[in-house]
Amino acid sequence: MKFELLQQLNRARAGRRAAILVTDTQSGEQRLIEAGEAAAGPLAEALAARFRSGRSGMAEDGVTFLTVHVPPPRLVMIGAVHISQALSPMARLAGFDPLVIDPRTAFATPERFAGVPVIAEWPDEALKEQPLDAYTALAALTHDPKIDDMPIRAALEANCFYVGALGSRKTHGKRVERLMAAGLSQELIKAIDAPIGTDIGAQSPAEIAVAVLAEIIAALRKGPASVRAAA
Repeated sequence: MKFELLQQLNRARAGRRAAILVTDTQSGEQRLIEAGEAAAGPLAEALAARFRSGRSGMAEDGVTFLTVHVPPPRLVMIGAVHISQALSPMARLAGFDPLVIDPRTAFATPERFAGVPVIAEWPDEALKEQPLDAYTALAALTHDPKIDDMPIRAALEANCFYVGALGSRKTHGKRVERLMAAGLSQELIKAIDAPIGTDIGAQSPAEIAVAVLAEIIAALRKGPASVRAAA
């Protein structure tokens, strides 16, 4: 790999941006394509699929090798609640880096979340040190708009690949009104998965965690639109 390409790749990785190194195995020619860049021609569909899967491999032309570099996906949970306790280890097993944020110090304790980073601060402060990005999923789980609304707004504006919020349809209707009053467009608000999680009839915190993780994985691997289409 040329030094200039390596520098470009290192900058992308440092900024948690996905990139694919495209190598012509016959000529040795290489180029780097970052997620979001316009890609036309016969490789466009293959590149999009590789960005979703995160897997490297030979393109269908049998000549072009696609080396995929994607940031490790993160799951930020707003609320140190029972659902978060169940969801955190599940998410880690599935390959996500979990993080719990909750200003309520009685709940946000290391003892309740073994091996999972917990930040006992208000989300606006915590997210200054843990900025959201396109490879982050956010699950708002407190039922408290004073805690949930700000990170939901931030996640939508950061183009997080999944944004979900706990609550009934009535609760979400009021949330939509608040977000619109805060200046968010209806189109942006439509990206929120609410009520959160795949409809499997979940009742216990562990079952709800399974439902949430299923939708997060679907959004990561199939695209956010797949979650909205199934709603």
